[in-house]
Amino acid sequence: MSDIPGQSDVFIVGGGPAGLAAAIALRARGFGVTVADPALPPIDKACGEGLMPNALCALERLGVSLPSQQVFPFRGIRFLSRENAVDATFPNGIGVGIRRTHLHQALIDRAEEVGAALLWGTQVKGLSKTGVELARGAVACRWVVGADGENSRVRQWAGLDRPRSKSLRVGFRRHYRIKPWADCVEIYWGSGFQIYVTPIGCEEICVAVISRGAHVRLDEALPLIPELYVRLNNAPVTSTERGALSASRRLPRVYRERVALVGDASGSVDAITGEGLRLGFEHGLALAESVAADNLGAYAAAHRALMRRPAFMGALMLSMDRSAWLRKNVLNALSSEPRIFAAQLAMHMGEATTAEFIRQSMFPLGRRLLVA
Repeated sequence: MSDIPGQSDVFIVGGGPAGLAAAIALRARGFGVTVADPALPPIDKACGEGLMPNALCALERLGVSLPSQQVFPFRGIRFLSRENAVDATFPNGIGVGIRRTHLHQALIDRAEEVGAALLWGTQVKGLSKTGVELARGAVACRWVVGADGENSRVRQWAGLDRPRSKSLRVGFRRHYRIKPWADCVEIYWGSGFQIYVTPIGCEEICVAVISRGAHVRLDEALPLIPELYVRLNNAPVTSTERGALSASRRLPRVYRERVALVGDASGSVDAITGEGLRLGFEHGLALAESVAADNLGAYAAAHRALMRRPAFMGALMLSMDRSAWLRKNVLNALSSEPRIFAAQLAMHMGEATTAEFIRQSMFPLGRRLLVA
């Protein structure tokens, strides 16, 4: 446990990926940074454990290296249902699967390398006029960053906890010892749930289910996807099942005076997008630029721009989750015309303009649905 500094330019509450990304980016700008988290590292969390190419680009900007022996590459995304399967390759680069604990350790290593002070096992009790109050003392600082997740206490303390919109789903994750059979992240569409399969090693995969009800656990969902159930039925389980909320949350403000929010504390998109980690990294980079300019209003504008496309794509995919008719006919259309899915993935990666997306995806998909 590190000694508590008496003061710091920036104090970050929350030492998960978003908080550490902010710490790394702020140190690169020359600020003194302290990070506090009540947990002990490396911190695990239920997630799909896939990083798409744009997330890897953000990590590269942060100077974070992922050990090659801890990642497994994948080329794109595959949608599957009982009747159909369709996949698309990322338009630029590859993605990787990595255990959440390995990712967290890589971020810790980089934060320590650049000189951030990391206070693990440290509870922040509240904000003060001069900084933050800890159980073991006080720290004076100019800025406070809330990176403490969906149920952010910093967001509440700063009076920012008034979401404009909010929806919740629940996810559960487990690992299996089995050789990956696909070079894509696979998303199996069931009735009211999706199962994600991410290759994370030469002999290991991550399997996660997300639904609108906490009663849909992996043991209940897997038998409803027979081909996946058969594959995994005799595979050794290498982790206990871990659950987490998947939220879509939009806040009217992400800063007030000297307090700013990053990562899930600042609003989030459903895990169906696969964009949560990337957004947390990008929030940290954007915040550091704005703090250096002493202009948190610029961070708010950058935050809105970063969230816009994932929120739009998430809403499109969740509409398939809500409607069996739409899900069936969209997957029929995508499997019949894979170029439509390729255009959607390009938009999802930020590699297509809105006009290109409408012309190459929405118009042809709309025509298919009209005759369905």
